[in-house]
This record gives sequence, C-alpha cells and structure tokens, in this order.
Amino acid sequence: MSPSELSSAGFHDVPAEAGGRAGRAWWDANAEEYLAEHGEFLGPADFCWCPEGLREADARLLGDVVGRDVLEVGAGAAQCSRWLVAQGARAVATDVSAGMLHAGRLLDLRTGVVTPALQSDARALPFADGSFDTAFTAFGALPFVPDTARVHAEVARVLRPGGRWVFAVTHPIRWAFPDDPTERGLTAVRSYFDRRPYVETGDDGAVLYAEYHRTLGDHVADVVAAGLLLERLVEPEWPAGHTRTWGGWGPVRGALLPGTAILVTRRP
Repeated sequence: MSPSELSSAGFHDVPAEAGGRAGRAWWDANAEEYLAEHGEFLGPADFCWCPEGLREADARLLGDVVGRDVLEVGAGAAQCSRWLVAQGARAVATDVSAGMLHAGRLLDLRTGVVTPALQSDARALPFADGSFDTAFTAFGALPFVPDTARVHAEVARVLRPGGRWVFAVTHPIRWAFPDDPTERGLTAVRSYFDRRPYVETGDDGAVLYAEYHRTLGDHVADVVAAGLLLERLVEPEWPAGHTRTWGGWGPVRGALLPGTAILVTRRP
C-alpha cells in the first residue's frame, strides 16, 4: 500500500460489512510483502502457532493427526497444512485471499508437498456437515471479521462429534498497549474493554484494513454459543534467547505480558 492510499489509522467503529470484506483485498495486496518479512521464521512447511515460536511439533495441541481429516481456516500460504501432510494427515487449507493461496502454490512447488487449498470465507465454509476430525487456525480469519460467532458456528458444523477446534489469536491484553516492542510499549494507553477495531481507511473513506479486538470473555462466549467445549487455554511464554520482533511483540514485552492466546475446544 502506498502512503497516498492510506488516509487515516486508529481505533473506531466501521460498518460491519465494510470491515469484514477489507481483509480479502488487504491480504491480496500484501501477501508477498508479509511472506518476505515472516516467511523464513514461519518456514515453508512448518507449523508455528505464534510469534513466540511455539511449534505444533512440540505443543501437540491438535492431538494425533495421522490419518485424520484436518481443516486449516485462514491458512495464508498453508505452511501449517503442508507440515501436517508430511505427518500423515489429510489436510485441507482454506483462505479468503487469492494472493495468499497463490503464494501457497509456489511453496507447494518449492517443497514438493502439495496441500489441497480452497478460497473461502471462514464464515461460510464450503464443506458438508461432519467433514473433519480436526480444525485449527493460527491467527487466521478470526481477527479480521466482525462476526466471529459465525466462524465458530461454521467450524462446529463441519466437525465430527468429538472433533477438536484449536485457534490462536492475539492475546486480548495486547490491545491495551501501544504497538511498540520497546519499553514505550509497556504502558497501557487504552482500555482492555474498548472493543473498537483498529481500522485503516483510504483517501475516499474506504476501509482498507480492519482488525477486531475481543476480550477473553468474548472468545469463551463465542465458543460456548457454538456448542463447543473449552478444554484448555494456552498462553505461550516468550522463550529465552528469542530476539525476533513482530509488530509490538518482542523480548521486552514478552518478558512481562502474553502476546498470544490459544484456545483448545471440542465438539461434544
């Protein structure tokens, strides 16, 4: 995005329809830049849950995936799904962004591991009821839609009984602090309960980007409303020796505050 396109940025309410559709165009336009910045850390066929560097190979939050049907929601370039295929899962990746899916096809060619991928809004998944044993997302879809309850309901629909839904999101406490990885980012400047999204708009007033804040209570309420059971809440600690910064995340803030929340849920 060129500077001339961005007119303003800040926390304020926007029409839900405009905020919800902004993500597709933003990720299409920024897929290449995002992967250039973060691709090496994420790996072309690795499963990283969060900026803290927690890997599924160590955490095993999905449980046994061998021979299981696994859905990745908001997959980006499908790095996680590609890792799951190598572990013996039947993985399918979905993302709203054609730009990200194109990047995924290039990684398929690079790694030789091909993952089925579909362009899909997470709020309207193109699968029959009970199609998957497991579903997950690592920072995909949920932060970029105003109506996350629809995502959870769709995932619950396509899961088989006993199926697991695991999702990683920005830890809600993060929104009270500036997006600054230095000591300046350690002083709260907003209310934790201010649910207005972070929005970037263009010169014409169009919503170019929207990222939505929810409290931990909001996430739990959405899960319960979808008929899912919350089994575990994981708050990864910043590991010693990990010096990478990612927006406001980094070793300074990570030493004191959580940056990620991972909720492990199950369909009864």
